[in-house]
Amino acid sequence: MATRARVRAPELIGKGGWLNTGDQQYTLADLRGRIVILDFWTFCCVNCLHVLDELRELEEKHRDTVVIIGVHSPKFVHEAEHQAVVDAVERYEVHHPVLDDPELATWKQYAVRAWPTLVVIDPEGYVVAQHAGEGHAHAIEKLVEELETEHTGKGTLRRGDGPYVAPEPVATYLRFPGKALLLPDGGFLVSDTTRHRLVELDADGESVRRYFGSGDRGLVDGGPGEARFSEPQGLAVLPDGRIAVADTVNHAIRALDLSTGLTSTLAGTGRQWWQGTLTSGPAREVDLSSPWDVAWFADRLWIAMAGVHQLWTYDPAGGTVRVAAGTTNEGLVDGPAAEAWFAQPSGLAASADGERLWVADSETSSLRYVDRDEMVHTAVGTGLFDFGHRDGAADQALFQHPLGVTALPDGSVAVCDTYNHALRRFDPHSGEVTTLATDLREPSDAVLVDGDLVVVESARHRLTRLRLPEEAVRVADQAHRTQRAATEIAPGTLRLDVVFQAPAGQKLDTRYGPSTRLLVSTTPPELLARGSGAGSGLGRDLVLADGVTEGVLHVSAMAASCDDDPANEYPACHVHQQDWGVPVRVTAEGTSRLPLVLAGMDDRG
Repeated sequence: MATRARVRAPELIGKGGWLNTGDQQYTLADLRGRIVILDFWTFCCVNCLHVLDELRELEEKHRDTVVIIGVHSPKFVHEAEHQAVVDAVERYEVHHPVLDDPELATWKQYAVRAWPTLVVIDPEGYVVAQHAGEGHAHAIEKLVEELETEHTGKGTLRRGDGPYVAPEPVATYLRFPGKALLLPDGGFLVSDTTRHRLVELDADGESVRRYFGSGDRGLVDGGPGEARFSEPQGLAVLPDGRIAVADTVNHAIRALDLSTGLTSTLAGTGRQWWQGTLTSGPAREVDLSSPWDVAWFADRLWIAMAGVHQLWTYDPAGGTVRVAAGTTNEGLVDGPAAEAWFAQPSGLAASADGERLWVADSETSSLRYVDRDEMVHTAVGTGLFDFGHRDGAADQALFQHPLGVTALPDGSVAVCDTYNHALRRFDPHSGEVTTLATDLREPSDAVLVDGDLVVVESARHRLTRLRLPEEAVRVADQAHRTQRAATEIAPGTLRLDVVFQAPAGQKLDTRYGPSTRLLVSTTPPELLARGSGAGSGLGRDLVLADGVTEGVLHVSAMAASCDDDPANEYPACHVHQQDWGVPVRVTAEGTSRLPLVLAGMDDRG
């Protein structure tokens, strides 16, 4: 067995306290004898949600030896609210203890630089591995098996029930609904996201007509009682009258026929898309990644593919899907669709005149649109780190993680400004942003009904009807930046090292060329004199430009590893990937080396 670096794990500190423990507070000493996996996450982050799903099988299989602790480390101001964390833990079915760390105290103690990050602590209280990004569950399971063997032999492994205590269930007719659709008879179809089903409601928005889906998580076609979904979100009517459903955690697009009650699968395999897999082809043969919303525009079904920061389309005539916009890089870049950058697009709506597809680009807190020429434009928003609640001219206005957009008949757009608990409006003619309503609770979608807006109040588990006001609501300006301490770097040359150690029993996969990829850019672009762009190596010298003293370093890394067994003709292979946005400040006392751990430990300290 390989010798591992041994670093004593810092204590777990969080001002918000512990969730899912029956009000019991824990320290690392209480967990001694167990293998502890810390999952640093924040509920806005779709990559963090992917990791929650990746860990479910490991969590169940090693329940008597492993304790997973979610350390909730907020990006947005709303995510620092304790009740919002409580809601998110239920919404995403987190079945392990969660430490609410609104001030990023534990994040700082563990020198975490990205969401999501996983840290493995052995039964004696030492950090033995760190992994950033997605795709590490298989590597962590191998490490867990090694640790079980090692510490059983040493007598330091303690088996038994973990500290998880399930919260009491709450009876409501909807539970964290995601999106809604107005039906021809005035009723509504709502994605009842946390209960893995669709609900048909009367025009009052409360009386239940029918359920579609058994309520159990899964990917199963069939009638109302046998079909299964997994956290469904967006809904849109197809030309043949069926309803397309963004079945988010199944990485699939489903179709519901209201006349027969039957659900079928239009697109997706049930597997999550990874770099190197197909980006176009027969819809049932191409992997997707967390489709969050759907809308009919320009004779195709457009898909907000939140998991890879892109827009895709489904063509029912040919039964095919393809990437339509976005590069998979996370950020805000306009221009031709193939070159644009998005950040977790989560809401779509075609304009009334059919000339624009509006996009709620949640992680950049922005309102974007795609025109008929497939050019991408930004109406409101500046990037990944600036957000708030500010009305006025669009170039100064601020949102906070919007999830829904609704096109209005006059050409303006209603925006469900989710983390501001508000409904906002952007008027392209005046270039102004106003606030229509406040005191909503995490609004995630809205539909137009007879001149009113029916809003999905996700965290109040209901639909709320609002009459559009003649005058805007006055709101005090609030502007925020992501509260992460900047890394101080020295002027001149900065050595960037992405640390990757292939899991035990695996090696880098070089059968088809380089097995690693590194992409570097900065905000502002002038921060770097040399070193930006793509390359295959995971280490690079970056030359800082004179005169620029702060900014954000954007790093995207990917590594592919396969089983190291010459006798195996078809070795299992895995892709590890992560995007970092590292705020930096140039100072004479700063570091000349920036290590970012993709998988393993930074042996150079």
